Amino acid sequence: MDLLEYQGKQFFAGYGIPVSAGEATNDVDAAVAIADRIGYPVVVKAQVHTGGRGKAGGVKLAADAEECREHASNILGLDINGHIVETIWIEKASDIAEEYYASFTLDRSARLHLGMLSAEGGVEIETVAEENPDAIAKIHVDPVVGLTEEACRDWVAAANLNPAATEGAVDILLKLYTAYVDGDADLVEINPLILKPTGEVHALDAKVSLDGSAIYEHPEYEQYEATQPRDEREQAANDKGLQYVGLEGTVGVIANGAGLAMSTVDVVNQVGGKPANFLDIGGGANADVMAGALEVINNDPAVKAIFINIFGGITRGEEVANGIVEAMQRVDIDPPIVIRLDGTNAEEGRAILEPNLSEKLMMEDTMLDAARRAVELAGAEPAGGSN
Repeated sequence: MDLLEYQGKQFFAGYGIPVSAGEATNDVDAAVAIADRIGYPVVVKAQVHTGGRGKAGGVKLAADAEECREHASNILGLDINGHIVETIWIEKASDIAEEYYASFTLDRSARLHLGMLSAEGGVEIETVAEENPDAIAKIHVDPVVGLTEEACRDWVAAANLNPAATEGAVDILLKLYTAYVDGDADLVEINPLILKPTGEVHALDAKVSLDGSAIYEHPEYEQYEATQPRDEREQAANDKGLQYVGLEGTVGVIANGAGLAMSTVDVVNQVGGKPANFLDIGGGANADVMAGALEVINNDPAVKAIFINIFGGITRGEEVANGIVEAMQRVDIDPPIVIRLDGTNAEEGRAILEPNLSEKLMMEDTMLDAARRAVELAGAEPAGGSN
């Protein structure tokens, strides 16, 4: 789950990281009232899940109520890279002496947490990495050991921050690491992390991506669901409790398990097709779940064929087959369906499906053959021969 800036700042504040005073609103009059309360000058910031807000006119400094009203009126409803601004963040303006960059994420190849710190903040870290990679100090953190104060101080020294920022930076970085780990985040980023002329170090921006699968441990994260950017397909799937990501192709994909779903998307590409989505039904392939999945994919006009790829584990093959048959009776499906069913009790499942096979419902023995059939039905020329 990607948080909006104001949500990220509220998340940081919960771990003691200093952030600017501010409030979010979707109303111009309320924006002025907030600014009057926190004191001018203020910054009026568009809250959208995309970059480039400043260049698009989505970040404006207001010296008084008249300017705040003007900027709030102009920014609300603004289109920034296809994202319509529905919420703005009114924030107390900060004096800035220097700007830094700080983040934590997971280095999957190293199987360690990765921290990045740079004295060159305020710009995209990719730009810094390309133009001056030596300006980024990196630290790998063993999750068993954690980030110690000693290691953090060495890291700050390696980044060549202003010595005046050392104490504040160490304090914030230790808290940022705690927020990253205890908050079950995939990414926490502060850009810029600022040094004020008065010597305080302060998080001026917040980019936070949380692990949605950890929501059961953080019930408070449910509030972020309403602000997640989703197209109509993704929203319909979310309403049905399905793990769905919309893509741009013509082959609808249904699989049980994230790993199998990703492999299915890959194999559709491999044989010359383009997947229309990633849809993981998890361990539940009963009629209700399957009907919901088929309904979501069927409502996508770009889908010309559907590939159901199931490997039975805890969910048995005959349960999957019965779920598919019943779901097809409940949902009027337009595109043809190709099924690959393997794993636990797969033979029993195939026997249930066999009498229901037709031009609208087909079955293949292997994932590769099923992918080729689905791609062919979707109107593309499959790559390669039969497996």
